Amino acid sequence: MGARTKARKRALDILFSADVRGDDIAVTLTAEAKRAASEPAREASWLYAREIVDGILDHSDDIDESIVTHSRDWKLERMPTVDRALLRIGVWEILYNEAVPTAVAIDEAVELAKEFSTDDSGAFVHGVLARVARAS
Repeated sequence: MGARTKARKRALDILFSADVRGDDIAVTLTAEAKRAASEPAREASWLYAREIVDGILDHSDDIDESIVTHSRDWKLERMPTVDRALLRIGVWEILYNEAVPTAVAIDEAVELAKEFSTDDSGAFVHGVLARVARAS
């Protein structure tokens, strides 16, 4: 598993944890930063995970608006927590990170959805992100 794939998983963990606990994402990110400081071998994945989460925080309103617009009548709060987090990661990579090809952002989000969410989540995440990509 590559460093960016690990970073996406780590970002997913941060976003999921904050959402489930009802914590501010920035607080969860700070706690993870303290833990990461004691794990120098995982620095590469931590740096990109932090970039993802910081980017989502910086553009949260636009990202969530894009998700709602392209999810075809799904409200954010009705989506499974994992799917919501993965869509935020995928939309951030598609719209705000030119270093990641759109197809890679979509594929990575879909694979994580298949691994960590419902049976239908891979197709749902793919559909929403594909519509976001076409509109961008």
